[in-house]
Parts: sequence; structure tokens; C-alpha cells
Amino acid sequence: MRLLVFSDIHNDWTTLRRLLAIEADYYIAAGDQVTWSKGIDQCGEILATRGERVYVLPGNHESADQVAGMCARHGLHDFHERHIEVGGWNIAGLGYSNPTPFNTPGEYSEQQIAARLGRFADLSPLILVCHAPPYDTALDVAPKIDWETLTVQGQDQAHVGSTAVRAVIEEVQPLLSLHGHIHESRAAVRLGRTLAINPGSSYVEGVLSGVLVELEGKDKVKRYRLTSG
Repeated sequence: MRLLVFSDIHNDWTTLRRLLAIEADYYIAAGDQVTWSKGIDQCGEILATRGERVYVLPGNHESADQVAGMCARHGLHDFHERHIEVGGWNIAGLGYSNPTPFNTPGEYSEQQIAARLGRFADLSPLILVCHAPPYDTALDVAPKIDWETLTVQGQDQAHVGSTAVRAVIEEVQPLLSLHGHIHESRAAVRLGRTLAINPGSSYVEGVLSGVLVELEGKDKVKRYRLTSG
């Protein structure tokens, strides 16, 4: 089974079309397909080229209601706070990010993230798709920002992912977790037995925005490949 997951397209329709041209069994848009909710129906029209195989999460730049409406209008699956069972695998999705300094439409507190991810704890084997990456890993490194002035602090960097996402991964140990949100942090890491991946964002020049995962049987990630199509 082949699963294509991408995040943080931010209105880059050329990259989105290239990603959807890749053959996969399921496509998951893991949030921030647009910026500040603008262009969401154009996004839906493009995603609809893969129709029933597309599952969509809101990032922090879209509200859950906006994504649900787009999915209803364009024949897509609203995947926020839901899971599917395919080929013996449980694939679960959670959109939104932990709090940011920008007051974007889709943000949860860490407590809200923990409560929602907790609903998936008994699913096995589990693939977790979550817009927010786990805190203090190679997946959540971003330029350091002064919260009062919202300005970048030179070359300083900070870990800005979700402590709740990390705690749930460490406790539940899904076989695979897939993330986005932090554009600059294209990486794959191990958290216990969990392979956690952030494919990066097309929003950052030279950074990829999707990962194609090939699953084997009911408990093996055979291979993965970062791709921009």
C-alpha cells in the first residue's frame, strides 16, 4: 500500500499538482494547503482530481469548519480527528498546531492536543498524521521569534513543536508518524520504535513537501521517499 502525505503547500498549486500526479493508494493533505484561508476552493478543485482517495486536515492556516466545507463541496474526506482502517492499518489524523505567536485560525492548547490524540491510543498498528511535529526534535526547529515584536532574532533557532504530540508518540509508539507545520525542518527521526517524518514545505525554496510511504503487510514500513513530485 502506498501512502502520499504532504503539508504546508501554502497555495503552491504547481507543487500540489506534481504531488497528486504521483500514483498512490491514499493521499493525505496534512494542513496549511493555503495561507490565511485564502484560495481554499481552488485547493479543493485540485485535490478533487484524486477524489475519493484524498483525506484532508486543517493546519493552523485553515479552520476545521473551512476544511470540512471544502471537503463537502469537492468530494473529499474530512480527516480531522478521525481515523480509517485500510489494509490492516489504522491511520489517524489531527489537524491544527500548538499555539503560535501569530494567532492563526487553527491552534489548540497542548491540553486539547493531548485529549484529541488520546482517542487514538488503542489503535494498532497505528500511523499518526498530525500537522504539529513533536517538540525538541529535528522536525520542529524554526528561527527564533520575539513574541512581542514578532521579529526573527538573528540566526537563533528554537524548538517550537508540540509537547503533547511528543508525549503521545513516546507513550503510544505508533509505527509511523507524519507531520508538517515547521517548513524548514525536513527530517526523519526515531522516537523509540516510531519513525517520525516532516517532509518540509514547498513554501521554502529547495525544500520538499511530501513523503511517499510504502507499507508492507500489517506492521512494516517498507520504504519512504521525500518528494516534491
